[in-house]
Amino acid sequence: MVIGLETHVELSTKTKIFCPCSTQFGGEPNTHVCPVCTGQPGSLPVLNGKVVEYAVKAGVALGCRINLVSKMDRKHYVYPDLPKAYQISQYDEPLCEKGRVTLSNGREIGITRIHIEEDAGKLVHEGEDVFIDYNRGGVPLIEIVTEPDFRSPEEAVEYLEKLQSVMRTAGVSDCRMQEGSLRCDVNVSLRLPGEDFGTRAEIKNLNSFTSVLSALRYEYERQSALLDKGERVVQETRHWNADLGETMNMRGKENADDYRYFPEPDITPIVLSEEDVARWSRELPEMPDVRKKRYIEELGLPEDDASLLVKYLPVAEYFEKASEGVSPKTVDAFLITQMFSVITTEKERENWAPKTSAEQLNELTRLLESGKISRNVAKKTLARMLETGQSALSFLSPEDLEGFDSAKLPEICRAVIEANEKSAADFRGGKEKALKALVGAVMRETKGRADAIEAEKTLRELL
Repeated sequence: MVIGLETHVELSTKTKIFCPCSTQFGGEPNTHVCPVCTGQPGSLPVLNGKVVEYAVKAGVALGCRINLVSKMDRKHYVYPDLPKAYQISQYDEPLCEKGRVTLSNGREIGITRIHIEEDAGKLVHEGEDVFIDYNRGGVPLIEIVTEPDFRSPEEAVEYLEKLQSVMRTAGVSDCRMQEGSLRCDVNVSLRLPGEDFGTRAEIKNLNSFTSVLSALRYEYERQSALLDKGERVVQETRHWNADLGETMNMRGKENADDYRYFPEPDITPIVLSEEDVARWSRELPEMPDVRKKRYIEELGLPEDDASLLVKYLPVAEYFEKASEGVSPKTVDAFLITQMFSVITTEKERENWAPKTSAEQLNELTRLLESGKISRNVAKKTLARMLETGQSALSFLSPEDLEGFDSAKLPEICRAVIEANEKSAADFRGGKEKALKALVGAVMRETKGRADAIEAEKTLRELL
């Protein structure tokens, strides 16, 4: 299996690529439009400088070479979502080239190019009627094109997840697939080992990781069946029908000459300086893979936890602020086990704004690590903090803050064992669950101030 991806990423600018219309998602149909983005005769495009900045930042984040001189081109095709009958894009002189993304298995995926272009409108099909909403027309895109370096559907999905994380961290796109700000076309072909590439089919506009995975798996089976029968694969454009679970023919595959590219006459070439690129590069935060490596090697976090923390930049920044002067592992445990169980959606984590501030979590962690409160009390306190936004001290009584004398733990555990002879006998008889009942009794006896982990360890030793 040989796979290459073309990923369209909507940039998070406030206005469109060639006009001042809003890029805000939603809105009544055809309200974020003007003569420019609806292709009215005599209207002229003006390139949004922020689009170039964001595209350069995306290129730098993916290790691309930035071309200081590039140009816009006209790509011609006739379709109702494109009122001008051409799209302003980039062809032979793109903004960024020759980048890379490294997968977890060590395979390096080459980025052929990143170019800027305008999005098309949206067709809405209702029965036999087709309605056109041009709100999306003219929204700025970058198209990120890879080399045919993927060898499995799973590799393609991992790349897209990494790409999504990098674009969000760089601050150039929210990459919300459900809103269409990250869409993917996949090119897939089959060959026998050692042979040249086979004939490829392109599957258009996949808008979820699940769709990419399912469409590639289906297409592998479809092309395999054709080749096993001695038939040939036809070069074509297909679309994924999620309801039927199969790809279906859309049209014959176009080649570059079908689009009649030529330089866009209404926009001058894009000329950048080394200083422009250097300034924008300095503004980029630490990228997810670099940050993840630091969390694992320097802070000692588990790999799975580190992956979750770096996926969203606001979460990573919150974690680092909450970890100042305390153990990052303790803060990590609070975030992963408690906060992530309350803040569950992608949108909430992307716009990370829990009621408990990083400073409040830091204070709670200091109380725990100083021995003033137990882990059990800390957990209960954080749950209330997350509900109310109040500090830890708002919920802790003087008795809570007295701490617990760990020297008394063996004595309390012995008393609990004597008072719960059946549970003790069950545990000695091999019933592991019986130990949990004894730990609960210790916690009740100490009003939750003992460390549950230490209590379990002590009970186990005594038993």
